[in-house]
Amino acid sequence: MNKTIFGTGLFFGLTAVLLGAFGAHGLEKMIDATAIETFETGVRYQMYHALFLMILGGSNLLLEERKKMVYYFIVAGIICFSFSIYLLAINELSSFDFKKIALLTPLGGVLLVTGWILLGIRVLNQKALN
Repeated sequence: MNKTIFGTGLFFGLTAVLLGAFGAHGLEKMIDATAIETFETGVRYQMYHALFLMILGGSNLLLEERKKMVYYFIVAGIICFSFSIYLLAINELSSFDFKKIALLTPLGGVLLVTGWILLGIRVLNQKALN
C-alpha cells in the first residue's frame, strides 16, 4: 500500500464531503441554482477521483514507481478542474473575477483523462507482479 496516495485520496474525499455539505446548505441562499449545480459538479468529480486515488494507493496492480505519474496527473487534475469550478460557481460572491481562470477547468479535465489513460497503459503493459 502506498500511504501517501491513499492518504491524499482520503483528504480529497473528506474535503469533497465538506464542500458538498457547504454547497448544499451554506451556499443555497447566496448563489443561484445553476451555480449550485456547477459547484456540485466539482464536488462529484473530486469525490470520484478521491476514490480513484484510494484504490490506486491500496492496490497491487502497479509497481509503486509506476503509480507516481498517475498520482501526479490525478492530483493536478483535481486541483485544476474541481477547484476552478468551485471558484467559478461562487464568482458572484467575490470582487475578483474568477472567469479569468476559467481555462484551468478544461486543463484539469485533460489532466484527469491523462491520468486514467496512463493508468490503463501502465497496467496493461506491465508484466505480472508474481
